[in-house]
Amino acid sequence: MCCGTKRLGEVQCPSCGYLAAAREHLPATTVRRQRRDLDTAIHLVRDFNQRQSQIFFLTAAFIVRYQPPELHPLVDEDVAEAAAALAAARPPRGASSTSIPPTTAAGGRLAAALRPLLTESGQGPFEERDRAVVLRRIEDVARHRQGLGDAGPRALVELLGRFIRPGDPGDPGNPGNPGYNDAERRPPAEPSRLIVP
Repeated sequence: MCCGTKRLGEVQCPSCGYLAAAREHLPATTVRRQRRDLDTAIHLVRDFNQRQSQIFFLTAAFIVRYQPPELHPLVDEDVAEAAAALAAARPPRGASSTSIPPTTAAGGRLAAALRPLLTESGQGPFEERDRAVVLRRIEDVARHRQGLGDAGPRALVELLGRFIRPGDPGDPGNPGNPGYNDAERRPPAEPSRLIVP
């Protein structure tokens, strides 16, 4: 551990100009990641209309909160498979849904879990087209990793997790939503680590 990191962790002197500057300015790697994330997010939602943006954020929030049934983490390939399956599945007139085209097992489970949410989001030819546009965009970014760099097999899932956080509108953990229990979600108070010389 370098002495600067040690000072930040142990001393936390409120009047030290060097430590104050270190807290204000993020490390260069963090700034680069934030810029790359912003570029990718802009690519994801570029030229969406308002309804498509709503569908995208609804879908992204679901993907972030989705817990796979096994101990295997959700990877981008599963997201791409689920998005492709849902975009390709068009219910015939008068039917509520069709079977999901064959995908990976994890992608099929994600598609099956996501289908009711997307079905509830609206019916009609325009809503169906908007859902397909959004799902194809998610599939494209997950498969081709445009702007995601060499971040690994969970690059898109992690990117969505950085943008969709607890407390966002629509999240069950948001204090504005019914059923929110502040006492259960409040983190314990952290004792002060200030050492006065």
